[in-house]
Amino acid sequence: MSDDRTRCPWVLDGPEIYLDYHDQEWGRPLHGQTALFERVSLEAFQSGLSWLTILRKRENFRAAFAGFDVETVAAFGDDDVARLLADAGIVRNRAKIEATIANARATLDLDVDLSELLWSFAPPSRPRPATVGEVPAVTPESTALAKELRRRGFRFVGPTTAYALMQATGMVDDHVVDCWVPPSTSQ
Repeated sequence: MSDDRTRCPWVLDGPEIYLDYHDQEWGRPLHGQTALFERVSLEAFQSGLSWLTILRKRENFRAAFAGFDVETVAAFGDDDVARLLADAGIVRNRAKIEATIANARATLDLDVDLSELLWSFAPPSRPRPATVGEVPAVTPESTALAKELRRRGFRFVGPTTAYALMQATGMVDDHVVDCWVPPSTSQ
């Protein structure tokens, strides 16, 4: 590690890309359709894999999925699916690729902004956990979010994936109490 900062234990033995993600992004409030669509997509691709795997491929994902522009991805067809399945720079899983396209289409069909929908499930602020052992994998809010997203046509958005999304986008602050990353002052 390049400094003496106290960090969340899950990142301590990770490479620099993991440290940077923890220090600069994870748990920080994120808004906006494109940014949140990217995170929904990447969390779905992460399902069953290491987040580090996804982080290392993130720029490839951005290139392959047109910067996660919702309208562009929603227009993807069979040729795009074939192109993505042949792209060694991303996770080549047909179900996850097709889910990302379906999720773009579901995003366009929303009667509210994706950001507004997702953030409407953010729980009230709570104290940071003392240890990672106090961090849940699923909460009533993530379960409700997953159910609502599925009702609206989204795929690969179970309660655990929804909670990981909530953590990553600052809807909850699961940095441990001793972590140097300052608590967010706004949502």
